[in-house]
Amino acid sequence: MSLPFYQRLHQHYDSSYRNRDLRSTMSQYQEEKKSSAIYTHGSTAYSTRSSAAHRQESEAFSQASTASYLQQASRAAESTHAFAASRKTASAYDYGYSHGLTDSSLMLEDYSSKLSPQAKRAKKSFLSGEEKENLPSDYMVPIFSGRQMHVSGITDTEEERIKEAAAYIAQRNLLASEEGITASKQSAISKQSAVSTQSAVSKQSAVSKQSSVSKQSSVSKQSTSTLHQEEAFEKKSRKVAIREKAERVSLTKTLEETEAFHRKLNEDHLLHAPDFVIKPRSHTVWEKESVKLHCSVSGWPEPRVTWYKNQVPINIHANPGKYIIESRYGMHTLEINACDFEDTAQYRASAMNVKGELSAYASVVVKRYKGEFDETRFRAGVSTLPLSFGVTPYGYASKFEIHFDDKFDVSFGREGETMSLGCRVVITPEIKHFQPEIQWYRNGAPISSSKWVQTLSSGDRATLTFSHLNKEDEGLYTIRVRMGEYYEQYSAYVFVRDADAEIEGAPASPLDVVCLDANKDYIIISWKQPAVDGGSPILGYFIDKCEVGTDSWSQCNDTPVKFARFPVTGLIEGRSYIFRVRAVNKNGIGLPSRVSEPVAALDPAEKARLKSRPSAPWTGQIIVTEEEPSEGIVPGPPTELSVTEATRSYVVLSWKPPGQRGHEGILYFVEKCEAGTENWQRVNTELPVKSPRFALFDLAEGKSYRFRVRCSNSAGVGEPSEATEVTVVGDKLDIPKPPGKIIPSRNTDTSVVVSWEESKDAKELVGYYIESSIVGSGKWEPCNNNPVKGPRFTCHGLATGQSYIFRVRAVNAAGLSEYSQDSEAIEVKAAIAAPSPPCDITCLESFRDSMVLGWKQPDKTGGAEITGYYVNYREVIDGVPGRWREANIKAVSDEAYKISNLKENMVYQFQVAAMNIAGLGEPSAVSACFKCEEWTIAVPGPPHNVKYSEVRKTSLVLQWKPPIHSGRTPVTGYFVDLKEAHAKDDQWRGLNKAAIKNTYLRVQGLKEGVSYVLRVRAINQAGVGKPSDLAGPVVAETRPGTKEVVVNVDDDGVISLNFECDQMAPNSQFNWSKDYVSTKDSPRLEIESKGNKTKMTFKDLGTEDLGIYSCDVTDTDGIGSSYLIDEEELKRLLALSQEHKFPTVPIKSELAVEILEKGQVRFWMQAEKLSGNTKVTYIFNDKEIFEGPKYKMHIDRNTGIIEMFMEKLQDDDEGTYTFQLQDGKATGHSTLVLIGDVYKKLQKEAEFQRQEWIRKQGPHFAEYLSWEVTGECNVLLKCKVANIKKETHIVWYKDEREISVDEKHDFKDGICTLLITEFSKKDAGIYEVILKDDRGKDKSRLKLVDEAFKELMSEVCKTIALSATDLKIQSTAEGIRLYSFVTYYLEDLKVNWSHNGTPIKYTDRVKSGVTGQQIWLQISEPTPNDKGKYVMELFDGKTGHLKTVDLSGQAYEEAYAEFQRLKQAAIAEKNRARVVGGLPDVVTIQEGKALNLTCIVWGDPTPEVSWLKNEKPLVPDDHCSVRFEAGKTAYFTISGVSTADSGKYGLVVKNKYGSEISDFTISVFIPEEVARKATEQPQKGNKKAK
Repeated sequence: MSLPFYQRLHQHYDSSYRNRDLRSTMSQYQEEKKSSAIYTHGSTAYSTRSSAAHRQESEAFSQASTASYLQQASRAAESTHAFAASRKTASAYDYGYSHGLTDSSLMLEDYSSKLSPQAKRAKKSFLSGEEKENLPSDYMVPIFSGRQMHVSGITDTEEERIKEAAAYIAQRNLLASEEGITASKQSAISKQSAVSTQSAVSKQSAVSKQSSVSKQSSVSKQSTSTLHQEEAFEKKSRKVAIREKAERVSLTKTLEETEAFHRKLNEDHLLHAPDFVIKPRSHTVWEKESVKLHCSVSGWPEPRVTWYKNQVPINIHANPGKYIIESRYGMHTLEINACDFEDTAQYRASAMNVKGELSAYASVVVKRYKGEFDETRFRAGVSTLPLSFGVTPYGYASKFEIHFDDKFDVSFGREGETMSLGCRVVITPEIKHFQPEIQWYRNGAPISSSKWVQTLSSGDRATLTFSHLNKEDEGLYTIRVRMGEYYEQYSAYVFVRDADAEIEGAPASPLDVVCLDANKDYIIISWKQPAVDGGSPILGYFIDKCEVGTDSWSQCNDTPVKFARFPVTGLIEGRSYIFRVRAVNKNGIGLPSRVSEPVAALDPAEKARLKSRPSAPWTGQIIVTEEEPSEGIVPGPPTELSVTEATRSYVVLSWKPPGQRGHEGILYFVEKCEAGTENWQRVNTELPVKSPRFALFDLAEGKSYRFRVRCSNSAGVGEPSEATEVTVVGDKLDIPKPPGKIIPSRNTDTSVVVSWEESKDAKELVGYYIESSIVGSGKWEPCNNNPVKGPRFTCHGLATGQSYIFRVRAVNAAGLSEYSQDSEAIEVKAAIAAPSPPCDITCLESFRDSMVLGWKQPDKTGGAEITGYYVNYREVIDGVPGRWREANIKAVSDEAYKISNLKENMVYQFQVAAMNIAGLGEPSAVSACFKCEEWTIAVPGPPHNVKYSEVRKTSLVLQWKPPIHSGRTPVTGYFVDLKEAHAKDDQWRGLNKAAIKNTYLRVQGLKEGVSYVLRVRAINQAGVGKPSDLAGPVVAETRPGTKEVVVNVDDDGVISLNFECDQMAPNSQFNWSKDYVSTKDSPRLEIESKGNKTKMTFKDLGTEDLGIYSCDVTDTDGIGSSYLIDEEELKRLLALSQEHKFPTVPIKSELAVEILEKGQVRFWMQAEKLSGNTKVTYIFNDKEIFEGPKYKMHIDRNTGIIEMFMEKLQDDDEGTYTFQLQDGKATGHSTLVLIGDVYKKLQKEAEFQRQEWIRKQGPHFAEYLSWEVTGECNVLLKCKVANIKKETHIVWYKDEREISVDEKHDFKDGICTLLITEFSKKDAGIYEVILKDDRGKDKSRLKLVDEAFKELMSEVCKTIALSATDLKIQSTAEGIRLYSFVTYYLEDLKVNWSHNGTPIKYTDRVKSGVTGQQIWLQISEPTPNDKGKYVMELFDGKTGHLKTVDLSGQAYEEAYAEFQRLKQAAIAEKNRARVVGGLPDVVTIQEGKALNLTCIVWGDPTPEVSWLKNEKPLVPDDHCSVRFEAGKTAYFTISGVSTADSGKYGLVVKNKYGSEISDFTISVFIPEEVARKATEQPQKGNKKAK
């Protein structure tokens, strides 16, 4: 049954409701026992105190009580002083009790101020109005808090821990003592006299405060002096002194032990506020029946639970037997016996400890059988009727029962959509023509029909329809149905998601656009910021306005405003406007908000005048009266001027009208001045203000101002008001701090309750936004789109079984706070419940006066681990069962328990109830009857708790517990039997021939698909005992989705066993075991389970961890798996753990350095892979360096390249450079040492590159001068130029002498060349080329000397050798010649010849040489020994190049034959007759002269000589004579030459080898003809060989 609306109003949204409950809970102590808590719980502290001290304290206590009660009406200052003293006294005393203080020095102080007197002007009550009505008139709620007494030797931290406990005890003592005093003082005084006495005392206190204080002080002093006097007269004997000393030593020891104990405690876990694990449920019962309300509360210190009826504490002594309040096993119960109509009420359970108070509610409705209406109650009047009766237009009716069917649930919608909420209302009894009153609420506020929402009630169905959903519609919706004086209600939450953005990434729309203030020239608009910013921060908001009656929207601000308030100006007075707001971020502008309600641009005074205008009809009569004009009164200054609101955009002033104002209306002028000056300026000179409030705009942000106001009327302008304090223009409202301590808790399978600590020091807080994220997804979704108030919210629409984390941020007009810290992850599933009943109760062992019971654990654990069992038993006499009794007070953890103190031979029945953190479950079915008698059997009893797990198609694991009754001797082993489920009992077969000592067995060899049952028998020396209960039937099959335990080694090297189950029941749990013994308390293991996954982690895997590890799933049919860790597996896992524990970031390339253009230095390295979380630290000489003007860092996570750039290397940059990588736990580094010559070389290269860059700004060499040997064996000097133009010149030099180049260089291809043909040693030298123009010049030098020249010559020789033709054979007259042609020959090219692999030794017969481009080997007078393979090697200085020819066989024969032929021809040519010389070609002689010619003739044998003239034989005569002497000289003589002698002559020589003619011409001239003959060219004679 739901709570009444005024009590359940949005429990997790309305923080004020909770606070009201918390403040009212102190009334729970009003009806406690009369004895003081000091005497009840502090008896230990009192036991060692002297009787005199007891008497003194009692007397002082009595006097203090009387004085305190009679001074209830004293002033608040007196009350506060007296109350502080009482708190200190109670705290000090209770501090001593709680820590065992027995020193006589720790005495009770004066109790004269023990009670809190009722002040005349009382402070704000801590009770609600309803609670005040239910309180008795003489009841007062004391206001108290705990204080502590300083004790040396206790640390500040210890004192803080103790203070809360001491305060709690002091609160109880104060209330308990107050009750005793009140009871004793009021027992003989009537209520009326008590009131009058209080009134009299109040008056007396008002008349004379001095006397009241004196009287109180005198009483206090008198009691104190009595205590001191008696204490002074007490004689201390030696025994007393020793005892006191011992007590001090005991006290010191106690404090030390307490301090050591608290140092071990975790305060956060020990001290926490109460929380209802199970809340009381509402009940509807028949009259005269009994009802029980149950609840379970957690908290520390253990909360104290008090029950209330209609906010009044229940006094069990006032009506004995009516109420029974119990607290057993952590369950708190209120039992109401013999219910009647007066018991129909709301009941509250209040749990309280030092950390706070929490309440839970339940309603009890008592129904009366038809026809049993009490007429006396009806006649007594309406005021005496119980709450269950209602009044209808047809008279009194019995209680109406209101039920909601087909109810609306938590709903989700989207902006712009339509939605309907509805339910069917069923009212019993039904009264015709009488409809119930139905009202809808949103967040506690009534809903009226509008253009946005419509309510409808038709028949028995109520509907709420949204025509156009907006985020303003999000909230808790409640339907409340009232029938007469009785009502019922139902609530559910409606969530409205944002509409899809028109621009991707744009923010959502703002909400709740309202008008804060309106005037004729401005309207201040406020709104709430949206929860969704579109993925990037909101830059601000645009405000749009629209005049009512038009559709034209205009933007009010040019730049976005961040503050969620904005003054809209530029309005037309008297017209109405509506507004909307749009958010903007870097992606664009979002959708507009819902429009505001229309607002008129009028002064507030004008609005009030229009509203108060009389509505009487026009009568047509005007009455004019004349009065004497009175002299006008100049108004006085306004009062109470203040700045009510200040932002960076505007400042709002408000004030009160002056008292002196006359009868006419007044106007206001506002003035301002900058702080520190008196230069006042009037702000509204042209438009005076009528209403006492004004908004100022156009103030300079950051400047300080003061303001004042003047009044004016027809009589003049009055004096200014007092100036305001200095106001700095800017946002006065700070963004709230983020909330703290986000705590999620389970609620349903689709929702989670999130609570948090509210933001501290937050001003004008609008509410909170909550966001959720699936663990590991990184994506956050809003849980609400309308800010919620209070520190608690239920997030709906979550995925069942998923783990979520939550975060919260606060919002006010200044903006949204930072996000809170993420909460702990929580799995979405239903809250825990109490377990189901256990089953199969059996008697495991029986004795004369005790019995041992065993049972099976519940099928359903309720979602939490079972913490214990409670056993009840009852006697059965002659078949009639007796009353149930408790067998154990403390819960037992095993599924077996020994019940003692039974009667021998008595028959008993038993039942068992299981308990978990949610509470105690229902008890089991009543067991069979068992007789308590001594068992005398020698064999052991049956094993118990037999269960199977790890079911597969051919195997399963069976586990059991040893028998309780072991027989006469200990159990030595077990036998396991198996049979098919439907087989007969004679078909049991044993699985083990020899008894096994383990309490588990892996059963192998099962048939797939066959159903089996199993049992276990124990054996001792006496024999085999009875079999256990059957385990099964179980089908041997591997179910689909069955998974095995998987071992895993994470990145930290932690070894764990993991198991996953997809077939879990809602309340299933994982149970891990080693060798099938639970590992729950193992210090070497850590177990974590989330959802359908569980993990068991080894803290330090070692040899002691060898064994079988298994995981079973409860509430399933044997689902489980196991994993064996033997020595080999242990070694493998430890090696893998070591590898993962110290991971490294794999380096692909170590740290290196390179010089870039302009001389920049680049340090770089490359990793195999870099994640987004990788951090790089740059170290130079053991000091971290950071990015700045000198260093530029860059990380490319895609390629893994890490770079650092430096513009220039300086001398102080010499050292060691290190890049350190951190990627999660993995680390890596790479170091580069740049010291000494290495650094100098790098620095030099950097400087060179820098100069190179400068050089390249003008014409320059892209490639410097180099050489190349062409295919023609020429040397080509070349270079590549860049950045040239037409005016650029190039000049070549050799040995600093310019080389003339015929061709003009063409820079089209950027290549310049110089060709050197037939390169030789003379071409060695230094070549230089200069490139220059008006932008500068560049030169390139090439040294072709020494080694460089040798290298070039080697290349030239190589090219020449490669140009050599194949060897050829040539026959000559001297012999055979082998030869090859090259392009040209250089002496540097070495030629070596070999014959049949043997180098040839050169002789006169065999010679080698070079003639022009021919390289030859001459073999003179060849012989057969010269046959063979000839190789010519051309050595270029580095490599030998070979050419081969085979001079044998036919080649030799042909060559030799040719040689013989040529030899003979040569001999003939040698001995042939010939003219060796002496004859000219032309002889010119003057006529008359003598001609004598002589020539040498050779031939063997001596040739014959003859002469010719004009090709005819010449006959010698006296004129022309010839002769031949000595066989070699021939003479020709003409004496007296004449012209007839002119002609062609020839000398013919001849022998057997041949002949030859030597021609010559004789030309005879006459002297006169010399000139003519000189021009003629004589013809050259030709020699003819025959």
